[in-house]
Amino acid sequence: MRAAIYARKSTEQHGVNDEERSVTRQIAHAKAYALNKGWAVPDELIFVDDGISGAEFVKRPGFIGLMNTLKPKPQFQFLVMSEESRLGREAIETSYVLKQIIDAGVRLFFYLEDRERTLDNAMDKVMLSLANFASEMEREKARQRTHEAMLRKAKARHVTGGRVYGYDNVEVLSEMSGVDGKQTRQYVRREVNPTEAAVVRRIYERYASGLGLSLIAQALNAECVPCARHGKYGWGPSGIREILHRELYRGVIVWNRTQKIQRAGTRSQRRRPPSEWVRLEAPDLQIIPTDLWSTVNSRLEDAKRMYLRNTKGQLLTRPSGEKMMSKYLLSGLAKCGVCGGSVVAMTRNNGRHRRKLYGCVSHHKRGTAICSNGLQIEQDRLDQAVLHAIADMLNEDMLHAAVERALTQLRAGQERDVRRKSEIECELSQVETHISNMVEAIKRARATESLLAGLESGEIRKKVLLDELSRLGELEKVQSWETNQVANELSARFRAVKTLLGRHIPQSREMLKKILQGKFVCQPFQANEVRGYRFYASGTYGHLLCGEHVANDGRNPLGTPARMCSPAHSRDTGVTRVSVDNAGPVC
Repeated sequence: MRAAIYARKSTEQHGVNDEERSVTRQIAHAKAYALNKGWAVPDELIFVDDGISGAEFVKRPGFIGLMNTLKPKPQFQFLVMSEESRLGREAIETSYVLKQIIDAGVRLFFYLEDRERTLDNAMDKVMLSLANFASEMEREKARQRTHEAMLRKAKARHVTGGRVYGYDNVEVLSEMSGVDGKQTRQYVRREVNPTEAAVVRRIYERYASGLGLSLIAQALNAECVPCARHGKYGWGPSGIREILHRELYRGVIVWNRTQKIQRAGTRSQRRRPPSEWVRLEAPDLQIIPTDLWSTVNSRLEDAKRMYLRNTKGQLLTRPSGEKMMSKYLLSGLAKCGVCGGSVVAMTRNNGRHRRKLYGCVSHHKRGTAICSNGLQIEQDRLDQAVLHAIADMLNEDMLHAAVERALTQLRAGQERDVRRKSEIECELSQVETHISNMVEAIKRARATESLLAGLESGEIRKKVLLDELSRLGELEKVQSWETNQVANELSARFRAVKTLLGRHIPQSREMLKKILQGKFVCQPFQANEVRGYRFYASGTYGHLLCGEHVANDGRNPLGTPARMCSPAHSRDTGVTRVSVDNAGPVC
């Protein structure tokens, strides 16, 4: 019998040895409990989330890994935790997760109470609701206590968050040492950083003089000024915008503008109404003079009024790219081979008309100090090169060879599968006989706890064997396929795909998203005074297929990646050469 362990702690434990961490103790106690029950606990079935709230169900890696092991069939029969709240502290989500685990045939045990969680009757479900209600109430009280503590810190002008560009966070230690001989931290306060404060003033002065966000970012990157987050991409328009809107630079602390909420099983934020904001004067933290702040704020308000908004304040004339279907084939699906930034659509004046181009957004927005790739190429030229490369990969000869290779790999294990099928049938017969004997004993009123447990174990093993037998049956069907039959069927589907490519941009973009594994990499080159892009990408055409499915046993080669390459020239010579470099079979 195999058991899994799940351990979780809401807050990170800094300065604590690994042996003393709560999650480490939870795992040790759960292992001892499982071994006492006679269950084996493989290392791959230990799932941990350290420093993650119990109200989070989406961005919790250990929890997601645990739930993934339940499908298509559980890899264990028992799950051990310290208590119910480790699984979650949100009543509805936790109840649903518990039901999924139990419905999958896994028994759930809590070692602190030596108790099994069941949902066999109405009373079990009521007790589950009450336990989850108590856990969520405790989480809400903890959140209220945290908010009150943060409010006291904010009113005392102490730091309640992270570091802000232009300031240093300085720890204030207690005068008396603790039992370990070290001084404890009482609070953290901000002090102006002269070097960074000078950069902030330059940003405000340049914006007030009429420069835009991108030009300011490019200038700072050209001067090699370290950015706020010390990232490799340097300054960007979004970082400049954030600095221009931060009231702390004019000596006003604004706290409680947002609130963390739980929505759709994960944590998000909502903006509080201005009436709930806490505003505190802090003249010692002022970096920007009042008249300069007023000038910059006036220009920001003018820019804001240039865009039409609805009654809720949402933009109407400049919607987010994520909320609209792009009219450009490769925008956001390609990246620069020099810096890794996105290759996006842009336009440039060309007499009475504007030329439609693709170029690196990092070079365009952040300057040559971040990316030296200033090459721009006609959109139609690069689009057609990509579409031709994909169309060439869908030719009949390559498809036939790929199908033959895939079926050969599947048939290579046919003898092993036949032997395994015979072993399963033999074991299944023994398990069914054992189950039948136990059922007869129960009918004669000789039921004991060990007999019932053995019956349940036998039913679980029978289900596992039937599932494996079904999978081998599906593989046997696939191994009997004829290469020409499969190739002809797939050819008909691929011809439909090739017909649609390029005709409707949104549909073509969705096909590219299914085909690609990652993004197209556009590498600039120059040869004989000809400049252009060589693009390459890895992908699979398996995601475009539907209908027949091969059982996923780890030997399915129909998703083998291929690489598509092509040089697409940017000079106005009208020449576009397309070549295809196969690094693997295409399916």
